[in-house]
Amino acid sequence: MYAILDIETTGGKFNEEGITEIAVYRYNGQEVVDQLSSLVNPLRDIQPFVERLTGINSKMLVNAPKFFELAKRIVEITEGCVIVAHNAEFDYRILQTEFRRLGYAFQSQSLCTVALSQKLLPDAESYKLGNLVRSLGIPITDRHRAHGDALATLELFKLLLEKDSGKEIISTYVKELNKNKVSPKFLNIIEELPSEIGVYYIHDSEGNIIYIGKSKNIKKRVLNHLTGDNAKAVKIQKKLARASYELCGNECIALLKEQHEIKSNQPVLNHALKYRHFAMGIRLDETTPYHRLLIEPVIHERQYLEVFKNKKDANRKLRIWMDTFELCESQTSLGNPNKACFGHGIKVCKGACVGDESTKAYNKRLENIQNELAYPLSNMLIIDKGKAQGEQSFIYIKDCVFQGYGYFKLNHQIKTVEAIEKRLIPIDNNRDTQAVIRSFLRKQRYKKIIDLDTV
Repeated sequence: MYAILDIETTGGKFNEEGITEIAVYRYNGQEVVDQLSSLVNPLRDIQPFVERLTGINSKMLVNAPKFFELAKRIVEITEGCVIVAHNAEFDYRILQTEFRRLGYAFQSQSLCTVALSQKLLPDAESYKLGNLVRSLGIPITDRHRAHGDALATLELFKLLLEKDSGKEIISTYVKELNKNKVSPKFLNIIEELPSEIGVYYIHDSEGNIIYIGKSKNIKKRVLNHLTGDNAKAVKIQKKLARASYELCGNECIALLKEQHEIKSNQPVLNHALKYRHFAMGIRLDETTPYHRLLIEPVIHERQYLEVFKNKKDANRKLRIWMDTFELCESQTSLGNPNKACFGHGIKVCKGACVGDESTKAYNKRLENIQNELAYPLSNMLIIDKGKAQGEQSFIYIKDCVFQGYGYFKLNHQIKTVEAIEKRLIPIDNNRDTQAVIRSFLRKQRYKKIIDLDTV
């Protein structure tokens, strides 16, 4: 995270200057996420030559906030950031001086775009901000005003980031983001990863995949692995030789791809997800007259109405079903099958626990749960975002069975079975994939559904 900074001052003797204007843009490497731009009452005179240069005079600053009124906001917007400025030594010194007057020790790493430009743009005729950005085709307005110079510095810094083949900028970024320093051998790996959603693969020196993960921000997640101190992170740091990735475009496909490839590749560091992504399940036991809903650890051979990551989630869903479908607690794993349930005592239960309700009527309501869990259509495409602009993704359900996923350009037709199967990436249909798809359908986290039986 970077804080692009520009400051205008009163001028005067060294360390006696005051700030007349400040602009800060908090930049995460992709976009500006916060900003501050304000005139500042310096409580001292402005040097005449500074007035002529900046156009800022004392009358303009009479009602402006004083520095102490902005100090907290400045700390917030620069927290955890590398300060970036054109001639950073000057801006950083002025900022520290103002904070020192308040009795606060302001500290941060800093980067100077003058020094970076001299190294990354060695053929530039001038490294003054105005001359440099104009030579690069970067527009600049309000020259010698904090907001104008800061925005120009931001655009210059974006260009320098692209040209930073020596990884000097990313090195500072990594060190400042994390207290634990990243080994220099990892810098190229981090730099080449995207800040987008997808599945990533950690390889050892022999090219074997030792870990598979998914993330909404691949670069950030791998960075966490390389600076973490937990057991898994330490193992990854010891074995990692390179990282690769595949973009997915949306979280549903990323989850489907992750769980499928963990099971297919059996990476040594993916202990928890090798065999099952969802550890607990609700099963329908039809061996008793009143069919029962049981929560249990998932057993590979058994079929489950729905599966969950933990018992707490399973219990919550079972309670919802009991209320919605008027089920008897004694006919579930939450109650005692040999006693009347609490609901019967308060006349909520229809009496399955004491034999007052017919088994046919009770079991019919359990069938309604199964119907609710079925896909909304037998043959359909679930359409969502693709990996790039002008592209969409699809998840293919055929005869109520998940087939796989694929991508297509917006101007291509994808509604025939032949067109779908040409682009299809097959994935096994299992309870994990069913749980992922049902979750996204239930939360309506997709663009649209295409009914293939009507096209």
